[in-house]
This record gives sequence, C-alpha cells and structure tokens, in this order.
Amino acid sequence: MQASEQIRESLSRVAAMRQALTGQPALAQAVLTIKHLQAQRFAGTYADLLASKTYAPCATFFLQELYSAKDYADRDAQFARIAGALQRTFPVAVVATAVALAELHCLTEELDLAMAQQWCQQAGLSDANRYVSSWRNLQRHAERNWQLATVLSIGQSLGHLTAKPGLRVMLKMMRGPAHLAGLGSLQNFLESGFNHFAGLPRAGGSVSTFLDTISSRESVWIARLFDAPAVACGTELAQTLGFAPSLCT
Repeated sequence: MQASEQIRESLSRVAAMRQALTGQPALAQAVLTIKHLQAQRFAGTYADLLASKTYAPCATFFLQELYSAKDYADRDAQFARIAGALQRTFPVAVVATAVALAELHCLTEELDLAMAQQWCQQAGLSDANRYVSSWRNLQRHAERNWQLATVLSIGQSLGHLTAKPGLRVMLKMMRGPAHLAGLGSLQNFLESGFNHFAGLPRAGGSVSTFLDTISSRESVWIARLFDAPAVACGTELAQTLGFAPSLCT
C-alpha cells in the first residue's frame, strides 16, 4: 500500500470513530475524560521537563501534539487532503514520519474509545482507580508497546530531519501557500516539531536524552498499569495527576 493510501485509511478510520460517538453523549464524554486524564498524567510524569528551560519546548510539543485531549479534526482533514502531494513532494524519511503519525493517531483513538467503553462500566470508583481498572480490563499489551515505540520513532525522526537544512527551507517556503490553501493546522504542526527539535541542541540538551527519558518513564508506567497492585497503582496515578502543571487542567 502506498504511503498516501496508508495515511488516508488511518484518518478515515479516525473519522469513522468520531462519527460513531454521535448520539452517544455518555461515551463521548468518557472518551474526553480518558484523554484529559492521559494528558494530565503525562504532564505530572514530566513536570520537571515541562519546567525545564532546555526541554520544555519539546515536552510541550509532545504533550500538545501526541498526548493532548484537543480536537485534531482540522489537522486530520488537511493531512488526508494532501497525502498524495506529501508523498510526491517530501523525502522518503518525512513521508515515513507522516505515515507513522497517522497510524499512531488511529491506534490512539481506537484505544481511547475502547478504554471509554470500559470506563462506562466502572462507575463508583475514583478517576484514578477507574482508569487503572479500565486499562486492565482492556489489556492490549502489544498495542501499548507499539504506541510507545512509535512515539519514540517519530521523535527520533524529527531529530534526524532537523539536520537537513534544505528541508527547513522548504517548510518555510510552504508557509504562505499552506495557509492560503487552508492547511494552516498541518503546517503549524510540521514547523513546530522541526523548530522545537532543532532548537534542543542549541539550548544545551539532546534529542537522545529527551527520548530516553520518555522511553524509561513510559515503560515504567505501562508495566505498573498492567502489573502493579491495583490499589497502589491507583494511588500513584492519583498522586501523579496532582503533580500536573495547570496547563493540563
């Protein structure tokens, strides 16, 4: 399957999931609650990075673009609309990153919807314990590990691509035409990712240190959510949610 078809198929599935929530307000609210909790958990886990002068831009980019509860419908529509042009215009590495992002987005939406369905059956628990219970009832070990591996792969790709000066020039040249064509959300995502990762070495940090931190902490959380004693895991999750900066509440 060509890259453009992979992107369109993934985003078509996301659109179908959104449509399926129409007329199901309780489930739609549960999905939103799950997303907010996950963003808040990320912010609590990486409160130090979000407060760091060096790593805050990249951590904020991950939070807003990969772990956020915001509505990506505009970006998705723009992404699907130019999938073919993306494949024809950009280097293979950029296209591969775009495919990975689309597939990650699709799996994340599938997992969030499945978690929300479990959530609706766990009334009477605190949010933290309800989340742990929903996660464990759902299982999906392989998908959770793939999700983390793909997040890290996208970060690595952005780090490598920032070393290509011609690509940054191309992105800047696309800025005006992209906004005129109604592709502002997608353009902002691409430029933001490139700029944040390009600026990391200049700020005294490194892409590898940032991604190693994400990898180690997320791996620990995945293991805890599956295997730690449920009460202890719920307590730790509640504490982590409490550490989240105000930008996620």
